[in-house]
Amino acid sequence: MIVPIDAGSLFSVVGFLIFTLSIKAQPVAGANPPATNPPTASVWQKLKTEPYRGKQDDIYFVTPDIGWYCNGAGKIFKTTDGGTTWIQKISQPGTYFRCLGFIDEQHGFAGNIGPDYFPGVTDSTPLYETTDGGDTWKPVKSIQGGIPKGLCAIDVFRKPFINAGQLDYKTTLHAAGRVGGPACLLKSDDNGATWSGQDLGQVCGMILDVKFLEPNVGVICAASSADVEKSHALILMTDDGGKTWNKKFESQRPYELTWKASFPTRNVGYVTLQNYDPDKAVTKRFVAKTTDGGNTWNEIPLVNDKEAQEFGVGFIDEERGWVGGFRSGYETIDAGKTWKPAVMGAAVNKIRFLKTDKGVVGYAIGVNIYKLLIN
Repeated sequence: MIVPIDAGSLFSVVGFLIFTLSIKAQPVAGANPPATNPPTASVWQKLKTEPYRGKQDDIYFVTPDIGWYCNGAGKIFKTTDGGTTWIQKISQPGTYFRCLGFIDEQHGFAGNIGPDYFPGVTDSTPLYETTDGGDTWKPVKSIQGGIPKGLCAIDVFRKPFINAGQLDYKTTLHAAGRVGGPACLLKSDDNGATWSGQDLGQVCGMILDVKFLEPNVGVICAASSADVEKSHALILMTDDGGKTWNKKFESQRPYELTWKASFPTRNVGYVTLQNYDPDKAVTKRFVAKTTDGGNTWNEIPLVNDKEAQEFGVGFIDEERGWVGGFRSGYETIDAGKTWKPAVMGAAVNKIRFLKTDKGVVGYAIGVNIYKLLIN
């Protein structure tokens, strides 16, 4: 089997090859809970994992110690010691595990990119489920309505409520995709027992990420067309639980799409923008930012570098965050006004942070996995 190598969206075979040749220990960087101390120099520590040729896509922790990561080789790994050691839980060639989401330590989901996009991917099952902490995975067969061809993102929204005098959580799950299209959104209100599918091809060409801020208020990172030459970066928003989606931002540059989102607070959010324009004069890269909960967005400059390509984004508060890049990454401590290089490996695609009693712990996945501790 050909092991897929993802250099972003793989719209260009040339970019695909350049990526595999440029993966050395190079700078990159990359959220949610508040930081407790003034910013200090961030030091991301590389964790020991199985070698992989290319960009790995998602990592998910339910506690600072218990987490999973997945990749395009059809593998999912688990740690119970904060990433010091990893145990392979599944190896399924032909499946490209693209995204992860867990309700608790036992119950979680994994999305597959699906066939006809990456080489070697033959599995047409879009979503898998585990109820034993990732030891075993089974296809989700309870999808009604539109069934996605593949998935790029899973969002787990947990709203606290009082249940018979005890604190409990109402969980809403969304899964969306995919890069290159078609655009589809899945939703479950019953912890994944049943799912409803929604075809969003009328409002966007691709879906790259989904993030809900309230049970009925959510944001989709999208592209205006499945044809990258015609595509503009697009951000959609709903306030009725996904029944309708409205355009809140669209870039004016062709060859562009969104990638990942981070909302450190209810009102402040950041979205990475990818540009594949072959014109050598197109060198500026931007991040989209909102300060009103997604209703309006502005572009903020990231870097002036033709070779830069954005992937994951993560913020620990409104001002401090990271963007993972193709060969390098970037850190800001002033809400994106300025950026500096941050070393954490190549092609960081997903960045997640958890609050602990000692501060914040962060995990970022790309070619390798890195960990950050902030006291």
